[in-house]
Amino acid sequence: MAPNGDAAVAPATTPVEAPTPIGARPKQQQRPRRISMEGLQRAMSDLALEFTKKAAVLDAAARLPAVSEQVDDARCECCGMTEECSAEYVRRVRERYCGRWVCGLCTAAVSAEADRSGTATEEALEAHMGVCGRFNRLGRANPVLMQTEAMSEILRKRSPRGSLTRSSSCIPALTKDLNCTNK
Repeated sequence: MAPNGDAAVAPATTPVEAPTPIGARPKQQQRPRRISMEGLQRAMSDLALEFTKKAAVLDAAARLPAVSEQVDDARCECCGMTEECSAEYVRRVRERYCGRWVCGLCTAAVSAEADRSGTATEEALEAHMGVCGRFNRLGRANPVLMQTEAMSEILRKRSPRGSLTRSSSCIPALTKDLNCTNK
């Protein structure tokens, strides 16, 4: 009974469903998929394996020794760049490069020079230090002058000996090189 004493009346009609085509099956309500006990056990086994892997990684991380070395700034004796490195690393680099500390970039350049020319590390280091010293004197102060010097060095290497002198122009040599490459 309703609060005012009247009887509650349900609607006389029920919602109308769309008619199903002839020969078609009526739509069934989808029931939740039932998980078998075997599927649950497999899922639990997979989770246990994942937890075991994560625990092994955490145990390995816990067993790593703590870094106890002090990190200091070291200045490269070639180019002047500074890097943060441990005292042990500085000692190893100095042993390899004649008592001089050389940064990673200069190390790669010295190694490449030693491999390319077949010289000892000491000679390659001296040659690289000369290049870096010249760059620090000229290149940083006057980059245009450094670029012109590099271009003239390229021309000297590419042109036959004696064909390019100080009093002659480099335009014919450049034109000749361009004509040779275009053919």
